[in-house]
Amino acid sequence: MTVLVTGASGTLGTAGVPALTAVGHQVRPMSRRARPGWVAADLAGGDGLDDAVRGADAIVHLASAPGRRQRETDVEGTRRLLVAAAAAGVRHVLYVSIVGIDRVPLGYYRTKLATEAVVRDSGVPFTILRATQFPSLVDTFFTVSSRLGPLIVDPGFRVRPVHVQDVAERIGDLLGEPATGQTVELAGPQVLTFGEMAHPWLAARGSRRPVWPVRLPGGLARAVREGGLVGTAGFTGTRTWDDYLVERYGNSGCEPV
Repeated sequence: MTVLVTGASGTLGTAGVPALTAVGHQVRPMSRRARPGWVAADLAGGDGLDDAVRGADAIVHLASAPGRRQRETDVEGTRRLLVAAAAAGVRHVLYVSIVGIDRVPLGYYRTKLATEAVVRDSGVPFTILRATQFPSLVDTFFTVSSRLGPLIVDPGFRVRPVHVQDVAERIGDLLGEPATGQTVELAGPQVLTFGEMAHPWLAARGSRRPVWPVRLPGGLARAVREGGLVGTAGFTGTRTWDDYLVERYGNSGCEPV
């Protein structure tokens, strides 16, 4: 199939484009900025969308803009994209969303929920794939949280990180099937707490800094401790937190040096 991939320059797009190409699809990466071999289109303004979707059999919709332009890009931009997709006769839109957006009270998640509603109401055949958090997100959180010296974490935070490559491969599988008209989930193979993830992360980086456990207040923190980000996925990836640490830092769970 000819597959348009929005947000192709992002974390998942970078893994998804070659994964889709490897299984035989003709991939059309999309970005707001023109670059060789890509199509340029702007979700927020609508420029270039008609040309981007023309001739596409399917769309893998990954683009998102956390921050001040999120609603304009995610919600209204998705609406513009799907109007163009309907006119072009696109047969399958696969929208990648996030596990827990209906259980964890976060503004970004509320906007993702609104975007899912746009997909469902568009009239274009669709599948919504909700994935759990990437291990790189936890990695970034720990990096920021340790800038002052000790690694400060809420040890009760529960997550089920899924490797970006597992998500990319699942997208390829779903595109090989008819649009489901449903929301499906994909999670990592392990449910872990930040307390369990912190020490291997430090060890992989060769760090001896201490871990300071802090129980964070508020409804968002409570929802994460209660497993709001874990989900009930029927499908799971195979790559673990240790696998990610080895890939990222060259080792995992070793003694600090």
